Amino acid sequence: MKILFIHNDYFEPSGEEHAVEGLAALLEAKGHQIIWYRRGSREMDKMKFGKLRAGILSLYNPKAVKDIDSIIRKERPDVVQVQNVYPFISPRILKMVKKHKLPLVMRCPNYRLWCPTGLFLDRSGQICEKCTGPTGELSCIKKNCTGSNLKSTAYALRNFVARKSGVFSKYVDTFIVQSEFQREKFASLGIPKEKTVIVPGLTPPMLPSNLKFEAKYYTFIGRVSKEKGVDDIFRAASTLPNLTFAIAGRIGDRFDISNAPPNVIFKGFLSGLELDDLYRESKAILVPSRWYEGFPNVITKAMYHGKPVITSNMGCFNDIVSHGETGLMFDINNNSGLKEAILQIENDPVGASRMGEAGRIVSVKKYGNDRIYSKLIEIYS
Repeated sequence: MKILFIHNDYFEPSGEEHAVEGLAALLEAKGHQIIWYRRGSREMDKMKFGKLRAGILSLYNPKAVKDIDSIIRKERPDVVQVQNVYPFISPRILKMVKKHKLPLVMRCPNYRLWCPTGLFLDRSGQICEKCTGPTGELSCIKKNCTGSNLKSTAYALRNFVARKSGVFSKYVDTFIVQSEFQREKFASLGIPKEKTVIVPGLTPPMLPSNLKFEAKYYTFIGRVSKEKGVDDIFRAASTLPNLTFAIAGRIGDRFDISNAPPNVIFKGFLSGLELDDLYRESKAILVPSRWYEGFPNVITKAMYHGKPVITSNMGCFNDIVSHGETGLMFDINNNSGLKEAILQIENDPVGASRMGEAGRIVSVKKYGNDRIYSKLIEIYS
């Protein structure tokens, strides 16, 4: 099968790029041919009036339409999969793809069809769905959700145009979502369930090690920011001075780590074997997010490593973690919830080991590459 992948890279490398590249690699390993049409938000740095042009081209980019039309005529793909189209591809390419009578699949790792920033999260780190309400995208401008009035206006405008034209629901045959929570959210916002299919995110492979590790950390892996619940980790750590916490990831621009207690160790950004070794050194993996995560593969990676996971009760986590079986969940509104879950793991190592082993079994059966590949082929067919 020949598949055309279309994606606009974000300004900074993100999980979305890793995800789409991982899917492409999986399909190629199974003998399929992947053709790319790829743009990048960093292109605006090389353009005169780059930000202004990006805003305009996000509404309609005739060159992207022409380029993709040429690729389709030359390569004759069997199916087209789109991910991010902003700012240098634009939703207008969808109509052109359907003129070729090709199946069109859109992978949706976030909520950008309705929320201009894609996160359903405002600048204060609070859940916000106001752009789906009566005031629509004006809410993004009023709240200045991006931190730049010009950028917030451009984001709001492109979402407004796409929503009013109905371009996504009109031309996309199947929307790939990552959890039942996301599927329900899409349905509540107007995408029929029969047009959505759940395909979980790929889990990065676990790199082997011949060394033996002592499990000693309660570990957070990801972007160090408020919406990720890192403040909650600091608060729990300050009341558990005899336990050691590890944090691995890039520190968000507006996040202050000066109030971190002394039993929190910052490991910086890790990848590859260093990251796998941190999993091995962990008693549990902490995912106390305060927003609707898409599908954090840190959870399934922890499961592969046989580590129990402690998550908040937000968004998709209930679809991934079975409370008391593969990990623990706590109420995000309970200030002591994370601490209590950590103590449960600390005081019951046998139970923790049992949850870790159960997670390992689930990760292989439910989130293995072969399972995800089968789902993709079912969609494409």
